Amino acid sequence: IPGKEEFYETLRYYKVKLKKHGVHLHLGKFIKGEELIAHNYDEYIIATGIKPRKLSIEGIELPLVLSYLDVLKRDVQVGNRVAIIGAGGIGFDVAEFLSHNGSSTSMDKMAFMREWGVDTNIERAGGVKDMNPEFKESKREIYLLQRKRAKLGKGLGKTTGWIHRTNLKKKNVKMISGVSYKRITEQGLEVILDGKPKLLEVDNIIICAGQEPMKDLGHFLETADRPYYFIGGADVAKELDAKRAIDQGMRLACKL
Repeated sequence: IPGKEEFYETLRYYKVKLKKHGVHLHLGKFIKGEELIAHNYDEYIIATGIKPRKLSIEGIELPLVLSYLDVLKRDVQVGNRVAIIGAGGIGFDVAEFLSHNGSSTSMDKMAFMREWGVDTNIERAGGVKDMNPEFKESKREIYLLQRKRAKLGKGLGKTTGWIHRTNLKKKNVKMISGVSYKRITEQGLEVILDGKPKLLEVDNIIICAGQEPMKDLGHFLETADRPYYFIGGADVAKELDAKRAIDQGMRLACKL
């Protein structure tokens, strides 16, 4: 996600630590419960993460409907007109990803200063330029939708939420609350707004309506009467939080 490149540093750090401490990594492999049992480990820690929550909307099975994993992980091609169902953290991330043009300004100091109107010469009061900041408009027409009538992005970080909202507003992303989803057709998404039916003519509808824990292996281990623990998204899927997951892993490791 543009603006979140610093997370690569966290991944790099742990990759080095794993190598340093001789942790055996088995990647690109789907592990089955029977295989885990066969190894007869002393403890089993389940950090399998989440799966997107499925919605019950007429037409949800149509090809124009995608999950956020299709967009962010599987590089599925997305059209120029998009409706995003769900305006939590993931919905905002997908909107930022799809509305962004060019390189990320968080990796270019001067581009970041221009984007936010920062006067690097400190010639103006507060170091803010008396002009419109430079934002590149989105090439896509994007609707960010939520059922609740509350302000979109209300649950985002207190110190960064306003940044995400401002970014999307400057890119003309249409943020709409109080939406009822009627059905999905080949023409787009039929909704109810202010008690009136409306058709959003879009090429794709992206589902960002929450997630559920992946607990399948835990249920298997419970049946086999083996000691196991859930951490991260596999424990609690609500408000995915890398800091919480890392904290859980560290505390459990110390306990074991």
